[in-house]
Amino acid sequence: MLLIPPPSSGSGQDAFRMNRVCRWPLLKKMEILEGPTRPGIFLPPFNQAGISGLPARLGLQNFSRVSYLVLSTIPDSMRTPVLFLSAFGMITGCAAQTLPLGQTRITTWQSGKTGAVSLTYDDGIRTQFSDALPVMDHFNLPATFFVITGPITGSRYPSRFIGRPIADIVRETGESPTGKNNFFERASAARYLGFKGTLAYYDRASELYESGRIDSAYHLMDELYRKVRSGGLPPGKDTSMEIANEIGLSWDYLRQLAARGYEIASHTVTHEHLAIMDTSNMMYELRKSKQDILEHLGSKYTFSAEVPFGIDDPRVMKAALPVYPALRNLMPEPYMTEINRGERQQPGLSGKPYVQWQRGPGTRTTLSRLESWVDTTIAHNNIWLVLVIHGVDGVGYEPMTRQTLYTYFQYIHDHEKELWVATFMDVTKYMRERMDNKPEVRLSGKTIRVKLHPSLNPSLYNIPLTLKTYVPHSWNGVEVLQGKTRKSCSTARDGGGTYVLYQVAPDDRPVRLSMKD
Repeated sequence: MLLIPPPSSGSGQDAFRMNRVCRWPLLKKMEILEGPTRPGIFLPPFNQAGISGLPARLGLQNFSRVSYLVLSTIPDSMRTPVLFLSAFGMITGCAAQTLPLGQTRITTWQSGKTGAVSLTYDDGIRTQFSDALPVMDHFNLPATFFVITGPITGSRYPSRFIGRPIADIVRETGESPTGKNNFFERASAARYLGFKGTLAYYDRASELYESGRIDSAYHLMDELYRKVRSGGLPPGKDTSMEIANEIGLSWDYLRQLAARGYEIASHTVTHEHLAIMDTSNMMYELRKSKQDILEHLGSKYTFSAEVPFGIDDPRVMKAALPVYPALRNLMPEPYMTEINRGERQQPGLSGKPYVQWQRGPGTRTTLSRLESWVDTTIAHNNIWLVLVIHGVDGVGYEPMTRQTLYTYFQYIHDHEKELWVATFMDVTKYMRERMDNKPEVRLSGKTIRVKLHPSLNPSLYNIPLTLKTYVPHSWNGVEVLQGKTRKSCSTARDGGGTYVLYQVAPDDRPVRLSMKD
């Protein structure tokens, strides 16, 4: 920031004051800004002729416009207009440090990126792995797969009904109508009655219940059990589309994907409608899916889950949130606005530090719309775009083509300088770690010491944080030391001065910054 008193018509003085003398010919591009810094003081613009020779004498090019501001530090009796020159581009030979040395903040996203994107896939559909995965590998894009654990080859916890004998439940349906005291149990048992055709009733009952037509859901359940008691349905068992499309997936294969950096997460045991299940069966779906993942992949992959159908039913969320650290359905952080797939709220209108913006691309989603989601994410600093993908190449719900995915993922990859593409787990951890910490800074001789004070579980929250610290302008490189880890980083400049971006572990070990020799 350079403060220059304009030459008066009487004296023609070219004096200037600043925190360091600069060699003017090295200034290549400047812009003059305006705006009074003391409320109520508005002086008329300078006579253009009075300063017309100033740019040339200062060696400036691209002198775009002339105006003024009034410094709040100037006494009322000396309301001297000044020029405020803001440099855009390389300024060498000049130290314009406007922010305090050592000032440190944790960047909104890792590596100082502008926005975050998470590619997430639901249901473990076979074409997600055969057709979409090679495209992600090609562009080196990570992703999260929410898999249904029950049908995976080698699972310990298959689909099952938890509760009283089915025959007892069927008999009681002929003695008393369905109501609030027995609906959840009867709905939970509906898939296990031993007859084909029950799935349609079960799905429809959930739709009615979740839309508030509760009495209609009760009546539909009575109709289902009447048919069962009267033999109106053929013997057999229904298989849902989601289960059928995942058959063939194995834990050995998922273990290979995890080793390559993909996140494997829970989508429950059998992809049921948890909103109409009783507590015992709901908890089986949540806990046993987590247990299978724990036993086959390890605790790292028990972090995230998605309750099927993207529901945010309060009763289900109350049961699920203690089981998994992060639910894609609901993240109740007070510092985040959550916009789920079906909501039309504009993410750019939120004033909160973060916005989780879920979009569900499908068969009819145009490429221009897909790209607009990325553009919107880049245009704001606080948006986390969560893409919820189901079917691929003709298999699954709302399938997208491999070619569309290739073109879209290339668009995301082309904006890698602005976008942090990471798994659902990693972005969640980063946000929580950042909001949990406020860097403490101490200047000591020729070093800057930074310390974090985390309160989160360090064994769970371990994603490196990116810090931005302002350093002396003479530091062309910085050595960063945390514990036994030593890194060399380059410096950069912005309107606040010279700074360095660097990664640190989110623990309480102090970080020391010093000038690189």
